[in-house]
Amino acid sequence: MQLFYFSQPAATDEILSLEKEDTRHITKVLRKKVGDAIHVTNGEGDLFDATIVQLTSNKCQLQLNHLRFEATKKPQLHIAIAPTKMNDRMEWFLEKSTELGITTITPLLCSNSERRNIKEERFEKIIISAMQQSLRLHKPKLNPLTPLHEFLETASEDLKLIAHCEETNKRHITELLDKKMDTLILIGPEGDFTPDEIEKALEHQFSPVHLGHTRLRTETAGIHVASLFNALIQ
Repeated sequence: MQLFYFSQPAATDEILSLEKEDTRHITKVLRKKVGDAIHVTNGEGDLFDATIVQLTSNKCQLQLNHLRFEATKKPQLHIAIAPTKMNDRMEWFLEKSTELGITTITPLLCSNSERRNIKEERFEKIIISAMQQSLRLHKPKLNPLTPLHEFLETASEDLKLIAHCEETNKRHITELLDKKMDTLILIGPEGDFTPDEIEKALEHQFSPVHLGHTRLRTETAGIHVASLFNALIQ
């Protein structure tokens, strides 16, 4: 199955008119023509069987047939992670965590962050590509780059964790993960969270965890957590 993501269609829609950029992709890159069938998702769980009924260089119309709705799996995983200095490593995390079914991603701005800005449009494209490739019907939500101290004030998941490298009392993450609880985990930058940031997280009821006895890169830690969580809820 070849899956395409377009945010517009609702379950009751019968016709979808594509924007110019999407039309160009359909015609020039994929070389589709009138009568060709594709599958479409809106990233919210709906799957459509779509047939191209009109196609020009600037306009494409799809006839939609709603096939099914897939509810969001419970529990949900939210990873708040400091973007890596090298963009390709962060993009790798976005791709793989999407394939593994992550629900929400929040890039964090921390005291030791080496990257202090992100290209949200580029990140969205990576996520959409990974969603389509892995045939997932739910697009992970990408939040804006958020300072850690602001993020702590709004965190509301059932289970809140912080993974850090300080030599303190910590439990292995698998001791706390629960397949009945929506989970949020904080993963810091290459230089780790500062002691003050860790203390602030603990004050906001985050539980400290470790991911094993080896030190993982930021992006590896994120994918490791996504893999453990995915295995838990299967």
